[in-house]
Amino acid sequence: MCFSRQAAIRSNLERRARIIDAVRAFFSADGFLEIETPLRIPAPAPEAHIDAQESGDWFLQPSPELCMKRLLAAGYERIFQICRCFRKGERGGRHVPELTLLEWYAAGFDYLDLMQQCEELIVFVAGRMGFARQLVYQGHTIDLAPPWNRLSVSEACRRYGGMTAEAALDRDCFDEIMGIHIEPKLGLDRPLFLYDYPARCGGLARLKPDDPSVAERFELYIAGMELCNAFSELTDPLEQRVRFETESRTRGAAGKTVYPTADPFLQALETMPPAAGNALGIDRLAMLFTDAASIDEVVAFTPEEL
Repeated sequence: MCFSRQAAIRSNLERRARIIDAVRAFFSADGFLEIETPLRIPAPAPEAHIDAQESGDWFLQPSPELCMKRLLAAGYERIFQICRCFRKGERGGRHVPELTLLEWYAAGFDYLDLMQQCEELIVFVAGRMGFARQLVYQGHTIDLAPPWNRLSVSEACRRYGGMTAEAALDRDCFDEIMGIHIEPKLGLDRPLFLYDYPARCGGLARLKPDDPSVAERFELYIAGMELCNAFSELTDPLEQRVRFETESRTRGAAGKTVYPTADPFLQALETMPPAAGNALGIDRLAMLFTDAASIDEVVAFTPEEL
């Protein structure tokens, strides 16, 4: 077997290891407990556009979210995890079906607190990697000095998408407009938080108290690449059950697998404190700090090599 590709990316994998060390140092210094939750679970969160990989009668986790929130409900106030996650059929320049996620949760936080923490985390990692407050990614010089730019989804759709977010959702082209017309224009010279998603895109996010038409959710973009997805957490078990049922009906109508209901998670929401959580792609973070155009340049083995 030829290992020429693995030999060629060794420096990237060494940098990747340093990035993960820096992430752990950041959260440890901030009082977060590193935890591990099971990779194989009986019931993932039903999301219309994310398909879980079957593992017998159970599933490989698309995210550790449900188990980590159960720990919040059990009294763990600040937790993080770096783990393998699995998303069936995802493959491309920035996607692999087995990915590495950093996920963290903090009781008492909201999504605005997480925006600030995101800035602090990435500036910290950049410093550990020798980039100080500036880096170059795929020809774009990125100024990392906070505060970073913020843009609402509503304004982004008007500015770049040619229609309102609600109109795009009604026409079932929201994801297409985001992927083709909006995302490539975000964070080209300075990181940008795209925030306040339409309520229909909330999933497990809390709706904004003074404007329930939007969810307290954001994504971080650097050089047109999405790095993370975060939100203030929904803690109402009845509302969450209704949302799960809606997503399950959407999956069923599309001919997709309908998962069992995650009842232990819904029960835990009854005692979960106000909190916020963030899922950040380690593979994409490694791409950013190695100037890699493709995710293949920062993973030891691609699916095609196995």
